[in-house]
Amino acid sequence: MTQTRALEIMLAGNNVFLTGAAGSGKTYVLNEFIKKSRGKNKRVAITASTGIAATHLGGTTIHSWSGIGMKNTPAELNLKSMATKLRLASRISAAETLIIDEISMLSSIQLDMVESVCRTVKGTDKLFGGLQVILCGDFFQLPPISRKGLPMAEFAFKSNTWQALIPNICYLTYQFRQKDADYLELLEAIRSAQVSRNSITILSSRLNRPIAGEVKPPRLFTHNADADAVNNFELERLTGTLKQYEMSSGGQAELADQLKKGCLAPEILLLKKGAKVMWVKNNPGSGYMNGTLGTVVGFEDDYPQVLTTGGDVITVSPVSWEIRDIRDEEKVQAWISQIPLRLAWAITVHKSQGMSLDMAEINLSGAFAYGMGYVALSRVKSLSGLNLTGINEIALQVDPEIIEVDKLWKAMSLTNEAKPTGLIGNPVKLISKPNA
Repeated sequence: MTQTRALEIMLAGNNVFLTGAAGSGKTYVLNEFIKKSRGKNKRVAITASTGIAATHLGGTTIHSWSGIGMKNTPAELNLKSMATKLRLASRISAAETLIIDEISMLSSIQLDMVESVCRTVKGTDKLFGGLQVILCGDFFQLPPISRKGLPMAEFAFKSNTWQALIPNICYLTYQFRQKDADYLELLEAIRSAQVSRNSITILSSRLNRPIAGEVKPPRLFTHNADADAVNNFELERLTGTLKQYEMSSGGQAELADQLKKGCLAPEILLLKKGAKVMWVKNNPGSGYMNGTLGTVVGFEDDYPQVLTTGGDVITVSPVSWEIRDIRDEEKVQAWISQIPLRLAWAITVHKSQGMSLDMAEINLSGAFAYGMGYVALSRVKSLSGLNLTGINEIALQVDPEIIEVDKLWKAMSLTNEAKPTGLIGNPVKLISKPNA
């Protein structure tokens, strides 16, 4: 399905599951939907399963927005009490559409809990209290986290809520990130669990192949400790004056704290001349995107000057991340401001999700979950930009269950694409009793 057709279906008021391979433009479609919906004065609640994904959209985590927080089971919810909390009730009551991005990382139980809260606060038996629901993500990517001492977390599509919602499938099929035919063949082989000898040959061609150039590629690791150790070590090796940039914030303290936790720019950014950095916000008008790489070459008016891989020198000033009031888009509820950079000698696979990288050095020897290798490899735009330094058996595996359901979603998307524009499903379903 094209982005234009998916957007038409979403703007018509349908409940939608927006999906597609990494690099197919899901976030772009969401942003366009948000912009056009707001232009029609429609109140859109923007959330995601992770703080990082939420900051990309200018939203908050679904856990915070819905009030479920870190609760793990419906039994932990006191729905009557939650419905009387002014801020929670106010934002849910005001919403007309609910977006949940990175749905693959939200468990089935958590989605059921969110639905129960929405329905209770809205005071109706309609699913999600009658909200239009836009779910977005790719289940071939990172799965929900299973907490110690609790049953294995199941995917959101296995929830009672998903089965009742029956979202219309919009499966984006055009690839915007990768244009390299061999690399696309490899990534598709991983997604379909059809890694062949040819796939291995393609990947092996980039095994321990350092990438030449003045700007060194970021190193992707599976664990935070490895990435932090590399960045700290490399920064200490540089001579010259250490510059420190501290994040500022304002508005509701709780929301500002959420922005800080989800933002890839650190609260205290330490830089020196020669530091390898990466932009963590999109601003094409200023010459950079989320994932653009560069090297600090100096400082102007105390702001870092960064030489990009494309040869441009950009003086980087602070930018803001904001959460706006759903009832009044002119009102900022909370904000943070920081230089939109982070050290980029190394980064974790988890933090790289959503980025497009010109090049990367990837070590998958510590991969420990389905989809981790696919997420890492699909960040890179071309095969020539990849240096693979380690791999293990699970790195190229995806969840077998997802392979089968993905075939069904593709078929359903083709059917939806051919239908006339308008409501193509039932956006408001009634349920017989609460899920909690």
